[in-house]
Amino acid sequence: MGLSDEQLAWLTLSRTPGLDASALRSALDEAGSAAGLIGAGDPWRERAGLSAPARAYLRHPPPPTRAELRWLESSQHYLLPCTDPRFPRLLGGLDRRPAALYAAGNLGALGEPPLAVVGSRNPTVPGADTAFQFARDLAERGLAIVSGLAVGIDTAAHRGALAAQGVTLAILGSGVDIAYPAANRELSETIQHEGLLLSEFPLGTPPRRAHFPRRNRVIAGLAKAILVVEAARGSGSLITARAAQALGRTVFAVPGSIYNPLSRGCHQLIKRGAKLAEAADDILSELNYSTFFGRGPEGACGASPDDAGASGMDKDHKILLDALGFDPADLDMLIVRTGFKPEAVSSMMLILELEGHVQAAPGGRYSRVANRRAGGER
Repeated sequence: MGLSDEQLAWLTLSRTPGLDASALRSALDEAGSAAGLIGAGDPWRERAGLSAPARAYLRHPPPPTRAELRWLESSQHYLLPCTDPRFPRLLGGLDRRPAALYAAGNLGALGEPPLAVVGSRNPTVPGADTAFQFARDLAERGLAIVSGLAVGIDTAAHRGALAAQGVTLAILGSGVDIAYPAANRELSETIQHEGLLLSEFPLGTPPRRAHFPRRNRVIAGLAKAILVVEAARGSGSLITARAAQALGRTVFAVPGSIYNPLSRGCHQLIKRGAKLAEAADDILSELNYSTFFGRGPEGACGASPDDAGASGMDKDHKILLDALGFDPADLDMLIVRTGFKPEAVSSMMLILELEGHVQAAPGGRYSRVANRRAGGER
């Protein structure tokens, strides 16, 4: 079954430069339809307020490619015009709202309350674990986890939502038919089957540096709130968080060690008014979602992941782990804190590292692994 004239017209408008939903609104009202706008003359489009780049493109727009037509004919592929009732209303607050969105997967995902999780592309192991845990707990409680499919915190957040058999949306800086980054090709395919891929970029658009700030603004606009997990000062995640704040969204940040450079961005956000988040309940309570969603499998009185993981240790190993705390420490410091012999501390730290309770840090130090789960999945 072929595409209608209106669908083909929106395919053209979605590729038109210098065109957003605001610029289209009055022109569509006058033209009556997207097909009518495409068929109108250049003088009429100028009077309707379309920009010079948009008018130049629409004088001789290229026909759709076979690849575009084949893609759009799939039952799981969509081109959502800004006039479509399924187009996300939350994007209405953006200054330059996309004229259309390409979507692949389950459109029902757009009906769930969305929360964005963003952070470093090079997180620590505890940071990735934290993002996974937050996303899993929030998805279990009914929130849709929104992120950008980048390696690092984005990947952990998507995987956390999928582990909960929840909903996740990936906002891309390329066409939805482009698997990027290549390392997340399999994850992208899983999200397409179990969640939703979204992009404002036309099919076949490769990832470019300039596209990711635009992707980030869609993430900020689409979510009702945003959680930042590990971000250095100057990180793109902080730009996304500030964009969310400008749109009136609630921003949450996970605190970390003062010695971890990736905690500084989160601490900066907290100093500037972001809400400190230590658990999913902090977010649910702030957003008044606690009364609408049931508790997850871990109740308020349940053991924390660290307590559960450490419960089977012998006494000396537990003493050593408690002495390490949550900031990096070297072996000499641990010897002073515990009073154990150097060879005993060295041997026990090796065992704790092999069991996944601690990890080696720069400068001969060790740091504790937070939110550890069986199998080390994150």
